[in-house]
Amino acid sequence: MKINAIKAIRMFDGGFMNQSFAFGGEDGKDKYDEQIIYRSSLQNFLLDTDEGVVLIDTGFKTGFPAPAKKLGAPLYMGEKVADYMEGFAALGYKPEQVTKILITHKHNDHSDCLGCFPNAKVYISPEDADAMKLEGENIVRVTYKDGAYKNFPAVEKIADGLYLVEARGHTKGNSIVILECDGLSYMFQGDVTYCDAALKANKLSIVYEDIDAARDTLDRVREFISNNPTVYLSTHCPEGYENLEMKRIMKL
Repeated sequence: MKINAIKAIRMFDGGFMNQSFAFGGEDGKDKYDEQIIYRSSLQNFLLDTDEGVVLIDTGFKTGFPAPAKKLGAPLYMGEKVADYMEGFAALGYKPEQVTKILITHKHNDHSDCLGCFPNAKVYISPEDADAMKLEGENIVRVTYKDGAYKNFPAVEKIADGLYLVEARGHTKGNSIVILECDGLSYMFQGDVTYCDAALKANKLSIVYEDIDAARDTLDRVREFISNNPTVYLSTHCPEGYENLEMKRIMKL
């Protein structure tokens, strides 16, 4: 599969999250300073390929009421840049061009617009597909049938160089996406961490369904980054689109 472009579909920007939210999953929120804040945003990603458009997650439905800015809130996504479908269209694509959608997990900011793409197969873990009650011939419940990839024990090969990777913890069926392209690994990680500072500090957020699995996933993500030149693409912080624009290799 040839990659023509990797793009961010931007929805919110200019927000913030506090350290207790981003770092407090294992040690407890009270161990961190709520007055230390990190930048926040919301974006999902798109691959323009010679086999059609591939989406990695789909954001909120059009008209989603953005939470108001509240000082002291643990997470504020920021001001709305565009609804997901507006952001998608602004990149120059039509829904009919999308052939595959890879869902990292079931939460609405990653999955609400699944029904907007009539020609797309949706790849998602069985656990999260069941939680969302997804049905239909276009729903592919991934079994991670292709074995190990690097230090990850279970992956599904979607196309040459494109993998959906089992990465449980944030949800019981959480996954990440890894793309090999031009000597780099692009890691689309959903909510394994909410900000890059948490990745570097080796801290889990307070949002998880299985804390032990989340710890194992973060350990494997950090090991992968240490051993492979990786562009780390987050959903909830501006470094997600900045790292992409600069092809910035993550340094731990």
